[in-house]
Amino acid sequence: MAETKRFKFKPRFRGLAFGAVGLGSALGGVSVIALGAAMLPLATGFAGVALGAAYLLSPTWKLEVVVDDEALEVRSARATKFRLPWSEVKRVVASQDTVTMFIDGGSPEKSLLVPGDGAPAPYDLEDKPGLYGAVIAHVPADKIDKVARLDTVAKN
Repeated sequence: MAETKRFKFKPRFRGLAFGAVGLGSALGGVSVIALGAAMLPLATGFAGVALGAAYLLSPTWKLEVVVDDEALEVRSARATKFRLPWSEVKRVVASQDTVTMFIDGGSPEKSLLVPGDGAPAPYDLEDKPGLYGAVIAHVPADKIDKVARLDTVAKN
């Protein structure tokens, strides 16, 4: 029996979110202390705190990718978001240089972007090189398109 590997989702823009919380707190504090609770800076500060906190506390960070000999699965502690048996993978577009890949399960609901440098995703994944290697090891070579960068691939 082969080993099951787990790769947790994590926030990609933590610094930006903490910055929004900090700047929003400072703006709200200045509004209350120096401006007599002026509504615009107070509301703007509250919005920064709320948006930064919502991103950091998102349930997305409880998701994980689970890889075994049968399938790739994205799940939380409560439910499976999708399970993609290796035989149902339509195509993998992979860039070893940027450790980025797109696993096409035939529909958006059963596909996964493993973001690397420049990839447009609000999340990241732990141990991307390990996940990259696990996917490449399980998907037949004729279904893998190796490219320098994913953004250079034509959409079809």
